[in-house]
Amino acid sequence: MAEETDRQNSIGENHNVEVKQGLEKSPLEVKNIQSVALADATAKQKPSLFTRRMFKLYFCLLIATLNAAVNGYDGSLMSSINSYKQYRSYFGFSLTEGTPSTGIVYAIFTIGNLVGAFIAGPASDFKGRRVGMFIGAATIIIGACVQASSHNLGGFMAGRFIVGVGAALGPSAALPYVSEMAHPSFRGAMTGVYTTFYFVGSIPGTFVPYGTSFINGTRSWRIPLWLQMSPRWLMANDRHEEALKVMAKYHGEGSADSPIVQLEYREMQEEISMTGSDKRWYDYSELFKSRQARYRTMLVLAISVFGQWSGNGPVSYYYTQMLSGAGITDNHIQLLLQGIQSVISFIGALIGAAYTDKWGRRPQLLIATSIIVVLFAVVTALNATNLTTASDGTIAAKSSTQANAEIAMIFIFSFVFAAAWTPLQGLYAVEVLPYESRSKGMAFYTFWGNIASFYNTFVTGIAFSGAGWKYYFLFIFWDIFEVIFIYFFFVETRNRTLEEMSEIFTAKNPVKYSLQKSEVLIHHEHGVVEVIEKESQA
Repeated sequence: MAEETDRQNSIGENHNVEVKQGLEKSPLEVKNIQSVALADATAKQKPSLFTRRMFKLYFCLLIATLNAAVNGYDGSLMSSINSYKQYRSYFGFSLTEGTPSTGIVYAIFTIGNLVGAFIAGPASDFKGRRVGMFIGAATIIIGACVQASSHNLGGFMAGRFIVGVGAALGPSAALPYVSEMAHPSFRGAMTGVYTTFYFVGSIPGTFVPYGTSFINGTRSWRIPLWLQMSPRWLMANDRHEEALKVMAKYHGEGSADSPIVQLEYREMQEEISMTGSDKRWYDYSELFKSRQARYRTMLVLAISVFGQWSGNGPVSYYYTQMLSGAGITDNHIQLLLQGIQSVISFIGALIGAAYTDKWGRRPQLLIATSIIVVLFAVVTALNATNLTTASDGTIAAKSSTQANAEIAMIFIFSFVFAAAWTPLQGLYAVEVLPYESRSKGMAFYTFWGNIASFYNTFVTGIAFSGAGWKYYFLFIFWDIFEVIFIYFFFVETRNRTLEEMSEIFTAKNPVKYSLQKSEVLIHHEHGVVEVIEKESQA
C-alpha cells in the first residue's frame, strides 16, 4: 500500500513542467478511479483495441480460450446423445429410465477432472502455461480417440475419464495465461470472454447431435464424439528481458518504454521476483499460509462453488415435463430448443464479459443473483401449482399455459445467469490469486467446482424424487445466502493490475478498501496531474 501511495503522490510532481506547457492544447477531466497508477498510464498511452499487435494478442488469447469449450461440448454432447435410442441400446441402458450405469457415465468425466486437478498446478508451473495447455490438449485427443472408437462400456468410460483429466489440465493453465496476457486496460472483457467459450463448445455439442440424431446405427453418437508462455512466468524464472519483450509486443505496441508496460514491469519486479514461482509441486500450503492467502482462497472456493450451486442445473429439472405439457414431445424439437437455449446463454455471457469493467464485479454478481432468487421463486410457484402425478406414477404438467411460462422463465434464467456467473467465475478467481499460487489456486478452483458438480449429478435427481418441487426452496435460500456473502466478503477487482490486488488483501477491511476511489484530474496528453481527493484507507 505504501508503494501505491508514493506513486500517487509523485505523479503530479513528475509532470508539472510538461503539463504547464500543454494545458491549453488538451482538455482536463475530473474522474473517480480506483487505481491512480493504471489510470495515469492508460491516459498517457491511450491503448487502442484495433491495432496490428492487438489482433496478434487476440489470436493468442483465442487459442487459449478454446480450452473452455471442452467442458461445454462434453456437457451438452452427453446430455444430447443420452436421449438417443441408438446410444442407449448399444450399451444396454434402459431406453426410458435413468440408471446407476448412465449416471456413472456422466460422472466419470468429473472424476477425471478431480484427478487432473491434483496435477494441473505443477503441469502449468513446470515449463510455463503453454506447455500446460499442450499437455491438456494432447490428453483430450487421446481420450477422445479411445471414447469414440470404443466397442464396450469399459472402453467408453476409460475414454471419458482421460478426457476429464485433460479438461482439468488445459483450463488450469489457459485461464491464468489469458488473464496474464490480457491487456491491463481491457483485462475484464478479454478474460471474461474465456468462460463464455463454454458455449462455443455447448452450442455445437447440442446442434451436432441434433443433426446426427437422424442417422441410424452407432454413427449417430460416434460422430459427435470424434469432434471432440506468459510474461509473469518468465519474470518468476529470472527471464526479465524476455518478459519485457512480450509485454512490449502485446501491451505497448512494440515499445518497452510505454507507460503501461513500465507500470506492469515495475509491479512484477516488486511482487513476483521477490517471491518467485513455487518450485515445490506437492506443496499447497501457500494457499493458507497467511491471513491474506486464506482470504483469497476463501473467495476462490466461494466463486467455484457458487458458480455450480446457484441453481443453473436444477432450475430446468422438470424441463422435459414442461415441454410435454406445452405439447412438445418430439426428441428432435427438444434438442433444438436446448440448442437455442445455449445460444441465448452465449449472448448473455458475451454481454456480461463486454460490460464487466464498466459495471464492476460485485454489482454484476449481486444484481444477477438477486434476480435469480426472484426467478427461482416464480419457477417454484409454477411447479407447485402445475405438476401432477399421473396414474402410472409419472409426473406431468396440468396447464400448457403455465408450462410455457416456466419454459420462458428457464430461458430468462439462462440469460441472467450467463450474463454474470459465466464470465466472472474464472475471471474473478484468477484476479484474486497472486502469481506464485495462481496455478495451484486454479487447480483448487477446478477441484471444488467439480466436487460441487458431482453433487449436482448424483444428488439432484435423488432429492427431486424425494422432495419434488419443494427442493427448489433450498436454492432460493442458498441464493439469498450467496447475495449476503458476496456483499460482505467479495472485493471489487475491476480497473486494477493483477499485482495491485495485494494492496486490497493486506488492508484491514479488504472489501472497503477495494471500493475506495480517488478523484483525480486527468490531462489527455500527460495523464494524471493531480489527486484531488483520496478516500481514507481502511
